[in-house]
This record gives sequence, structure tokens and C-alpha cells, in this order.
Amino acid sequence: MTKTQTIAALAERTGLPKAQVSNLLEEQANLAYSEAKNGFVIPGIGKLVLVNRKARMGRNPATGEQIMIPAKTVVKFRVAKVCKESVLSS
Repeated sequence: MTKTQTIAALAERTGLPKAQVSNLLEEQANLAYSEAKNGFVIPGIGKLVLVNRKARMGRNPATGEQIMIPAKTVVKFRVAKVCKESVLSS
């Protein structure tokens, strides 16, 4: 689903105006961005977390030369167990 389709579907199911649903989704996204460092849970769907990746050796695909990939922090989304079970069972 696109963002517009999601907004339309939620507006229809809840009886709220599309503008209000759009603002709610926008605010939820902004809250998730600011709170990701502490772990942001979307109940029934999953959790945004920061993960530290170690430095490692990689390979340049064009030349085959080995390169050092530095350590970094990345954002990951961990899907909730109930969401996995619900999606995979259908």
C-alpha cells in the first residue's frame, strides 16, 4: 500500500478525516525518529532499535581488493512475534 492508500483505508475504518490520520502518521514517524536511540515500540508490529556493527574486512566488487569497513551504528526494525505469526499463518 502507498501512503495515500494507507491514509484512506485508516480514515475509512476509523471515521476520522484523512487530514487527521495523515497528521497522526506524520507525528508517529517523527516520534519514532527521535526515540529510536532508546528503542521505539509500535505495539503489535515491532520495534526500532540501534545496533552497533563491528569493523570488518570487505572486498571491492570492481577490483577484488580487500578493504576495511569501519564500525558503525545502524537502525534496525525487529518484527514482533505476534506480527510474524499473523502474517505467515495467512
